[in-house]
Amino acid sequence: MGSFVSQPLEPVKFVAPPEASSTAKPAQVTAPGAPASPAQAPLFNNCWSCRVLSGSGLIGAGGYVYWMARKPMKLGYPPGPGTIAQMIFGISIACWGVVILSDPKGKAFRTG
Repeated sequence: MGSFVSQPLEPVKFVAPPEASSTAKPAQVTAPGAPASPAQAPLFNNCWSCRVLSGSGLIGAGGYVYWMARKPMKLGYPPGPGTIAQMIFGISIACWGVVILSDPKGKAFRTG
């Protein structure tokens, strides 16, 4: 278990700034052809063990929330709007866990 780097890091070459003078503005140090701002890091890591841990944890938490909402219904109490909302919330948490496990966009794959 562990993570792997799906794409090798490429070193960025910086352009040397020109000689500073008293009236010149400071030059920006950027690579030629590079975007102005660096790409944002992904919210979740794409390693398999991270996805299994977080996905199964969310499925378990959603199941717990759902079954705790069902407990009064098993005792014969009619469900109120709060109970229905709690059940929907539990199902939503569990579905989020399934989405993390299934990786629908295919971002977690090995290249090379």
